[in-house]
Amino acid sequence: MDREPTIGIDLGTTNSVVATVVDGHPVTIPSRSGQTLTPSVLAFSTDGKRLVGAIAKRQAIINPTRTIFGAKRLIGRRYGSEYVKKLQQYLPYRLVPGGVNEDVRVEIDGQSLSIPEISGAVLRELRLDAEAYLGVPVRKAVITVPAYFTDSQRQATRDAGIIAGLEVLRIINEPTAAALAYGVGRALRGGKVAVFDLGGGTFDISILDMMDGVYEVTATSGDTALGGDDFDRRIADWMVEIFVAEHGVDPRADKMAMQRLRDAAEKAKCELSSLQETRIDLPFLFTHPSTGVALHLQLSLTREKLEDLTRDLVERAGAIVERALADAGVGPEEIDEIALVGGQTRMPLVRDLVRRIFGKEPSKGIHPDEAVALGAALHAHALVHRSSELLLLDVTPHSLGVEIAGGWNSMLIERNTTVPACASHVFTTVRDDQESARILVLQGESPRAAENEVLGELVLSPLRRARRGEVEIEVQFEISADGILSVSARDRQTGLEQSIQIRSFGGLTSEELQRIVERERGTEIADAQTERDRSQRETVRLLLEKGERLLPQAREFILASTFGTAALAKAEACLRAARNWHDLPRGSPDAILAGLQQTVELFEALLEQRGIRA
Repeated sequence: MDREPTIGIDLGTTNSVVATVVDGHPVTIPSRSGQTLTPSVLAFSTDGKRLVGAIAKRQAIINPTRTIFGAKRLIGRRYGSEYVKKLQQYLPYRLVPGGVNEDVRVEIDGQSLSIPEISGAVLRELRLDAEAYLGVPVRKAVITVPAYFTDSQRQATRDAGIIAGLEVLRIINEPTAAALAYGVGRALRGGKVAVFDLGGGTFDISILDMMDGVYEVTATSGDTALGGDDFDRRIADWMVEIFVAEHGVDPRADKMAMQRLRDAAEKAKCELSSLQETRIDLPFLFTHPSTGVALHLQLSLTREKLEDLTRDLVERAGAIVERALADAGVGPEEIDEIALVGGQTRMPLVRDLVRRIFGKEPSKGIHPDEAVALGAALHAHALVHRSSELLLLDVTPHSLGVEIAGGWNSMLIERNTTVPACASHVFTTVRDDQESARILVLQGESPRAAENEVLGELVLSPLRRARRGEVEIEVQFEISADGILSVSARDRQTGLEQSIQIRSFGGLTSEELQRIVERERGTEIADAQTERDRSQRETVRLLLEKGERLLPQAREFILASTFGTAALAKAEACLRAARNWHDLPRGSPDAILAGLQQTVELFEALLEQRGIRA
């Protein structure tokens, strides 16, 4: 490959996708097992082996407490948040508080794993898939996140990319990436497009103006706690209610039973996108604690019942769409096209909502599972190779400000401001002879500081002694194209300045990140060696089987040759050495492989001379 390869990654809640650009066209990259979608699942077998993707998902039922799914819903969040407490009720694995930054982590066998580590394992698997597909090392990537992700969630996603061994070129919003994939190759004369993105764990809606290669987001809104998992949970809860009513016992304490219910719920939901009714059969779901009798669950679920169970979730998404339209200053009739992204948009009730709001059919010219990764791949390619005139103008989804006297929030950058962005404001001291100024950086829409998320803080010190109001401090916010915030504060009289790139209170420290990166690098080297050893052993096995199969036929021809007994003894010794090494590998097999290869080639040549096919 002449050019340095680049990839785009849609790191999803349920599944992830990786794509690249080949001959100017974006293509998805299949996993090494041939699948386009890679389950965003990390598991640990009972012997401690790490499993990622489809193989991890397949063993979830028998190993629920050591199988981690839905990590995207936890990334960048604090352990003590109400959302995390609520989520723990449904997760089979254990959540624990992190280090100094109080982030949520997962505990497996007494080992605490950060969420960026878990997501990093999935990203690493996708990178290795890309390297197998392209045949060269891959490092440069664009990774997508929900448009409504906070600064801390974006930082944690970038950390996950670094842990995976990637150079993260840019973090871009999923709806923007989908719009890019939707617009490229289309003869768009210009217009307004709504990207409705309802995936496994999050919901986003973005309104864009698209014209001549310019993709300008005018408004975005969303909910990082609304997605397909919530629909699955409603079905699973309904099944539990029926089971309890029928058998008088509650299976919720049995993690294996609950994993079976979750899997059955997801399967039934998917089937009801095309069917009116589906059957759910779960034999031997739970053993009665008193009688020891095995209890079964057998029932039917109709599309109508599913819609009754989840209608409020769909209406939640509808209210968010209305808010985004209002922020963009447009009516639904002004939207020219609607692109549906995310697997949950296949649900008929969701599509009905879109038709009702916009008064038109959504576009069918976009793949809901692949569009985000394809758009990310296009953007990565354009960033590295400067091969496109595409221009992405995204917005910040949340307002940003600082806490001021009285506990109020002074907003410097309002939500839906185009990024990159820069804003500043001059504040003054509030006390005589004030020695320092503590600047608390906030994210959120409430005028009350306590009702917003704290992103970080910096302290400007020492200040010159003066009466209150005389010391002027200029605070400046800068948001990069990734949506990452940097903050600086400067005493306008003395020039004293402090600046930080915000690393949220809920993420990894720089030291932790470096330790994890070094450990993962060592793990990857060890894994590569293990794979080489496995490959060599397999090569020895195949050659050995062939040599042992050909030996009886070749024996008489060898003895009749000028080399005679010595040649036969040498060939047999070579096969014997290979057999001994294969049964008990010790040291490098290079010499054994070379001798084995020569022996098999000798056998083949002798037999071919006599018209015998090897």
